[in-house]
Amino acid sequence: MPTCLPLVRRRCHACASERLRPSGKFRVNANHKLLDVWLLALCTTCGETAKLTVLERMTVRSIRPDVLDRLHDNDPGLTAELLQDPAVQRRNRIDLDWDNAWRLDTGGSDHPDGDTIDVAVRFAARIPVRPVRLIADGCGLSRAEVERLITEGKVVSAVRLSGKLSGDFTFTLKR
Repeated sequence: MPTCLPLVRRRCHACASERLRPSGKFRVNANHKLLDVWLLALCTTCGETAKLTVLERMTVRSIRPDVLDRLHDNDPGLTAELLQDPAVQRRNRIDLDWDNAWRLDTGGSDHPDGDTIDVAVRFAARIPVRPVRLIADGCGLSRAEVERLITEGKVVSAVRLSGKLSGDFTFTLKR
């Protein structure tokens, strides 16, 4: 589950930094009946403000009233939603850096010492994470140990466990 907003990977226009921190604030600008909306982000090095385009030249009536209210109220939930929106990422040529922005919540359950453990992983947000890292953190193993168990066929899943995943998956651990 997420613990904070991810950093935005994009070059600062004032310095050579590659990371921006979303401020959670929106700028809504009206030009007659047309609205422009930007999400403001601050450079992690120099603090300079950058604008990430959310909406361009939209008529006021084409924006749902509840979304417009959330924009005016600087809703942090809307900030998280828009940062993960592929259209916003493409328009602004940004990528998200989720390092240290999530935590693993095992629900406080003890891990049984049985022969086989079936585990279902559910994501609270679409955070790209390496399954090997999740399995290692959740089961108290090293990543090398998890890799070894995968090659030996003792960790089995319907999805490929190498690379990154951001969707729910299940796996079986055989001890």
